[in-house]
Formats: sequence, structure tokens, C-alpha cells
Amino acid sequence: MHRYTSLDGVELQDSWLTIGVFDGVHRGHQQIMNRLTAGAHAAGASAVVLTFQPHPAVVLGGRDIRCLTTAEERAELLAACGIDILITEPFTRELSQVTAQDFMQQLKTRLGLRHLLIGYDFALGHEREGNASRLAVIGRDLGFGVEIVDKVGDESGAISSTEIRKLVSLGQVAEAANLLGHTYSLSGLVVHGDGRGRRINIPTANLAYSPDKILPANGIYACWALTGGSQYRAAVNIGINPTFTPDKSTPNVEAHILDFDTEIYGRLIRLEFVSRLRDELRFPSVDGLLTQIHADIDQVRALLPIP
Repeated sequence: MHRYTSLDGVELQDSWLTIGVFDGVHRGHQQIMNRLTAGAHAAGASAVVLTFQPHPAVVLGGRDIRCLTTAEERAELLAACGIDILITEPFTRELSQVTAQDFMQQLKTRLGLRHLLIGYDFALGHEREGNASRLAVIGRDLGFGVEIVDKVGDESGAISSTEIRKLVSLGQVAEAANLLGHTYSLSGLVVHGDGRGRRINIPTANLAYSPDKILPANGIYACWALTGGSQYRAAVNIGINPTFTPDKSTPNVEAHILDFDTEIYGRLIRLEFVSRLRDELRFPSVDGLLTQIHADIDQVRALLPIP
């Protein structure tokens, strides 16, 4: 997959295109990508995704949105969908004032746009005036087709990034994975902590996670830990360690990686959240904490069997 950091300088001859933030690249997004890549490749065209950074709601509404995916994670997921070209356009207030007609004219010129796929509730342009019916009119004028991809949903309704972010924030990572079509993950470098885990013979890898990512609710989780090309089981604590530091405000992400005894400070690690085990608790003694940690580790082994 080829990546561009803006539309500037992009010159394509023939493309099928979809546009959106695509935070999480969830099952609804995947349906659009599957249709895009199949149709584009059958027509001998490039499958192109145009997305935006930062999230438009942050720019327009001043909202402090923690996303399901960083730009790099989103690119990785879209590449796995078979996309040929990813364009990440910086989103600004000036861009939000551009009319749908003018924006689509720019895309027609730069991308050689032949076919546009949009979600059922998609809109773009100034005051979101470029909805499906308006884009169909613009398409007839400029010479590209418009296709609406039906929503993907379950018994609770259409799948949305907003709903998945809510599930993750509540710690409901298994339910979030069902809507995502993949596990929710956090990635970052392993940094030095206070060394307390090693002193009680439960060493942990402290993750320097992106501040733009949404954290699962404080608690203990069964996760897969991926580092150095290998996958391991891990018991992960998100929280403030109330037994030792009850007044701490910023949560840590600490992973005890099972059956692992390698120095990994400064190495990249990814945690894939499979299941929430329990709340983070304050224990009256270190012995009580250790008893519970060993029970958590046993539960992780049972939940994540290795073939």
C-alpha cells in the first residue's frame, strides 16, 4: 500500500475511492473496503482511501476524542484490507468550509475518480451538505459513479466507532472486538516503572501508550502480548495500583508477560485485549495482592490456551 500525507502532489489516472475517518476500521468499514477493493481491481483501477487527521470532531467541536486507532494502526488495518493507496489529509477549519462540489472537483482532478463508495450516513463539505443525493448529482456532473454501502449492525443497531469507543472505555473489550472484527490493542515502547513488580517476583512491562488512544477502564485483562515477532500470554493491569499509590491520577498500563524472561526496555510491544478479568482492587496486604495476582495469571492461562 502506498501512503500520502496529503492530497498535495497526488496525481492518479483512474481510481475507486472511499472517504472517511474509519476509526478502528470496524466491521462496517471492512464491508466498504471489501466492496472497494473487489470493484476497483475488477475494473483495473486503484482502490483509494481518503481519511483525515486529526478527527474532524476535535477540530470543529473542540472535543477531546480518544481514538480506537492511531494513524499508523489505521494504516496497518487498511493495508490488510487490500487497499492500494491511503491518503491522510490534514483536517482544518478551512477544509471544513469547502463546498462538496469544489472538494469533489479536486478529487476528480487529482485522483482520476471513476467511482465513489460511501457509507449509508456519509456526508461531506460545508455544513455536511454533500450527502448521498447531493453527491449523486455532483457525480453525474463530473463523471463518476456513487455507490452507497449498506450498514452493518447487530441486535443493538448499526456498528459505529462511537459505540465501540464507549465499550472500550467501560472495559467491555470482548464486546468491542465483536464489533471491530479484531481485538482492541494498545502499542508502545516498554519504559522503566518503579520496579515494584520485580521486587515481588511479578515483573511487568510498563507501556508508554499514545495519549490519543482510548484506554480500557481500569482493571485486569487477559491479553496477547506481541513483541519481537512472537506472541505471548499476558495479565495486564490498567490503573493506579491502589494498594501502593492510591492517590495516583494517571493510569499505568503494566503487562506481566507469562513464561517470558527477556529484557525488553525500549522495545515496541502490542497488547491485544481479549477479556476483562476484574476491577482493580486495593488489598490490605502485599500477600493478599500476590494471592490475587497468581489467581489472575491462572485465569489468563485458562482463557488463552497455546496450541
